[in-house]
Amino acid sequence: MYKVISSILYFIIVKLSKSLTVHGKENIPQLNKYVATCTHESYNEVIMLGMSIFPTQIHYMAKKELFKNKLFGNFLLSLNAFPVDRENPGPSTLKKPIKLLKENKTVGIFPTGQRRQLSEDAPLKRGAVTIAMMGGAPILPAAYVGPKNILGLITGHAHIKFGEPIETKDLPKNMKRNERLEYLTKQLENSTRQLQVELNETVNSK
Repeated sequence: MYKVISSILYFIIVKLSKSLTVHGKENIPQLNKYVATCTHESYNEVIMLGMSIFPTQIHYMAKKELFKNKLFGNFLLSLNAFPVDRENPGPSTLKKPIKLLKENKTVGIFPTGQRRQLSEDAPLKRGAVTIAMMGGAPILPAAYVGPKNILGLITGHAHIKFGEPIETKDLPKNMKRNERLEYLTKQLENSTRQLQVELNETVNSK
């Protein structure tokens, strides 16, 4: 289902409407084994992040509440989404995305954990970093500027900018696990903020 729907959306949004510009495409890893992260203020980022790395498929973490309706839940599963318990995250929360990475697949995570602006009072959660570390995969940070309503996917214009991948395996061996987590989380946070600033400047200068 993901392949069919993403192909249709790609044709409509990218080819027909030309509603998406991707910056920093050269930073996308050639291998599919990575964690893609992005700023998150609306559901549009979910779609546009997928369009920006098409035809690579993204497997998204989604809050378990979205799967309460069996019919809609099955639809989300067919689109490569999988449920996570945000209120009580545990070891089982990590199993699915780590397994996907070890199968050389791409995992999509919005590190702020909810739809909100990336501001000084919204530090990035450690989940993306923890999963990338345990899956032995790099993190591909991204920022989004564009429409926030669904119709804007066609009538507006969106920009996504990718930064350089953050490697999770090349840290000093004497660093403790918590130190590695803290260091990489800060690196991801700084990279994401910088990407957002640069993208805002690019879009506003046009």
